[in-house]
Amino acid sequence: MDDGICHIKAEFLIPRIVEKPVETVEIVAPAEKEGKAEDAKVDDTSEPPEKKSRMEGNAEEPQGKKKKNRGQNKSRTVPFKEEDGLRLCKSLLDGNLGEDAAKKCTNANCRFSHDLDKFLQLKPKDIDGTCYIYSTKGYCNFGVTCRFAGAHLDENRRNIYPEDFKPDTSMLVSTWLSTDLQHILRKRKYNFNKSTKIVNKFDRLQQEEKNEKAKSNEQENGEVKDDGEQKPEESKPAGAVTDEDVIKLRSAERKRIVFRDNLYLSPLTTVGNLPFRRICKEYGVDITCGEMACAIPIINGAIQEWALTKRHSSEDLFGVQLCGHNPKLVTYAAQIIAEKADVDFIDLNTGCPIDLIFNQGGGSALLRRQNVLKVMVQSCSRLLADYGKEFTVKTRIGIYNNKLIAHEMVPKFEDWGASLITIHGRTKEQRYTKRADWEYLQQCATQAQSVPVFGNGDIFGYEDYEHIRTKCPNIAGVMVGRGALIKPWVFQEIKERKTLDPSSGERFEMLKRYVNYGLEHWGSDTKGVETTRRFLLEWQSFLYRYVPYGLLERPPQRINERPDAYRGRDDLETLMASPNCNDWVKLSEMLLGPVPEGFNFVPKHKANAY
Repeated sequence: MDDGICHIKAEFLIPRIVEKPVETVEIVAPAEKEGKAEDAKVDDTSEPPEKKSRMEGNAEEPQGKKKKNRGQNKSRTVPFKEEDGLRLCKSLLDGNLGEDAAKKCTNANCRFSHDLDKFLQLKPKDIDGTCYIYSTKGYCNFGVTCRFAGAHLDENRRNIYPEDFKPDTSMLVSTWLSTDLQHILRKRKYNFNKSTKIVNKFDRLQQEEKNEKAKSNEQENGEVKDDGEQKPEESKPAGAVTDEDVIKLRSAERKRIVFRDNLYLSPLTTVGNLPFRRICKEYGVDITCGEMACAIPIINGAIQEWALTKRHSSEDLFGVQLCGHNPKLVTYAAQIIAEKADVDFIDLNTGCPIDLIFNQGGGSALLRRQNVLKVMVQSCSRLLADYGKEFTVKTRIGIYNNKLIAHEMVPKFEDWGASLITIHGRTKEQRYTKRADWEYLQQCATQAQSVPVFGNGDIFGYEDYEHIRTKCPNIAGVMVGRGALIKPWVFQEIKERKTLDPSSGERFEMLKRYVNYGLEHWGSDTKGVETTRRFLLEWQSFLYRYVPYGLLERPPQRINERPDAYRGRDDLETLMASPNCNDWVKLSEMLLGPVPEGFNFVPKHKANAY
């Protein structure tokens, strides 16, 4: 069996066109012929100089040669950016309200347009169809700026509201960064005394352990000398003795969430947004987690980072993943999220392989900074216990391929207070290449006493799930990442224990739902439409890798298998299978109308690992 190749039935394969090289005749002077013949004797290989320099051990790399970017298209630009001067001020969203409409804006430095007529002249043509926000809420809060505005504007270009209209305070999507909270965070006036006290306590305990260890080492080596000096008496804590001071609080004693045997959607940067999580909830996932949020922007009140804490009402078991390199800052971020956001748990990222995060000491770099990691986990788990929330950890099996350490970390994480440990079956060096090592994950799971250990990597269907649960009986559950991006119905397959073969029409309806959720989440104005389009295209960079079950010669498809070029059972299925970005844009235009002038899309993620 050919490893890495997804075999397609012969009738669906597109024949390869092999072009014959065009023979060219070069007219060379006799003197030049001799010179070229001598050069050929010296170097009779056809390898380019760059390749030869890599193969020759003592050869230097060519001057100015750039290191190849891995994993991301780092030189890409924003697909579309709308100037603020072309966007309408919020005071005019409801349309033509008379002569005093422009006076409603109280911001003297407002950078948005107050010319309604000019805005309507420059506004792109409305998209065909009904406004999802209007059909869901009974009104559209984007008013005249909505790209589906024809459905909810009257003859005087005024936004239509129901007779019994009341502002929607419940919100279909919850957001927690109010203007007042943002002001307090940016002025650094938020009270983090509770976190500071907890972190200082565990810092002090760790320092005492170091001193005790150093002292015992000195005694063993015979290096302690009595110099006759009286040592100062150690300060003892004053006040009432609590049970916590006498008996260590174990996570098993305060655990509320039953994680075991649930299906967990991995935190996915960029593509794991709220509309995508809603799609996965419809297909049966149990636990969802927001995209990785960095601790410092959360503390500073950054809008983009706080958007990652938004939760939809359908997410009944939801968490936020934090990333950071400093125990105090991560604990601060955990405190403010616990106090201001609606989450069930907070997860710590100790497995991110991205160089930017790793070089700052966060993500998988924490695995080699275990003193820092210990204080971080102890502080956050102790803090969140006061709020009735869980603290979980996601990690990798190690940093380097020749040194796996996850089996050593599992009992430490449990002792430090983690309520759930999730392990990705690859090292930081591997990123997403090679196969996940589930045999080693089973070994890691046996090291835990009571805390559940989840495994992550290469789950792409119910066969993979069943095989792993049988092969790894100590694994408490699975987390699914790329498999859910390529086919979100993987959760339904696992629960129904069968392989699904959705038609192109059914998959297109799924994209329609995603677009509707995106318009509700990011907005139905031009900016919101193009933001929705951008994230739809980012998702399509994974979706196209799915090969319909009915086309497979040797089912099921494995996650890292690449097919030869093929055509689908209809034109839409063929379009969905295209690896060409331009075809993805065509799909988006079927849902969101034509792209604006100057639109250019390059996917964020490359398919280093298919």
